[in-house]
Amino acid sequence: MAAGPRATDVDPEFSVSGAAPTAWADALAQLERAHAYWLSTVRPDGRPHVTTIAAIVLDGTVYFATGPQERKARHLVVNPHIAVTTGSPAFEGVDIVLEGEAVAVTDVRTLERLADAYEAKYPGVFGFRVKDGVFTDEGGEKAIGVYAVRVTKGFGFRKGAGSSQTRWRF
Repeated sequence: MAAGPRATDVDPEFSVSGAAPTAWADALAQLERAHAYWLSTVRPDGRPHVTTIAAIVLDGTVYFATGPQERKARHLVVNPHIAVTTGSPAFEGVDIVLEGEAVAVTDVRTLERLADAYEAKYPGVFGFRVKDGVFTDEGGEKAIGVYAVRVTKGFGFRKGAGSSQTRWRF
């Protein structure tokens, strides 16, 4: 399991008086339940690029997959710095932002577990499998890159009456 944050605090400037921090366990549970996430990568010229992704949380780590020719994959070759976000479109709940680096995953056992996790979370949508030690599409013909998010900092933005801004440092 990935290590939790080494520090957690609430920013009083952006929180109601006396607000408690959002527990990392609660944030992790929300990350596990979410079905839509947004990935921000950095273009070679420094401009941001944001796209929706499907992600998996396995042993406390966020993972995502992408084809090698997709824009986000090409950006990661040049600059692995990313942000992953999820939350609620309503003005309630907690929005989560994770900052860090995308790290390529090649461990076959982890890839197999992720293929199973994608099928369990998104049944019939992707059909990922591991063929000859490579994460592939449903037909086993197209290699798919898999990345773990190595989180350096995270934020939990609690919305509504008890608004607060939690910062987690890893």
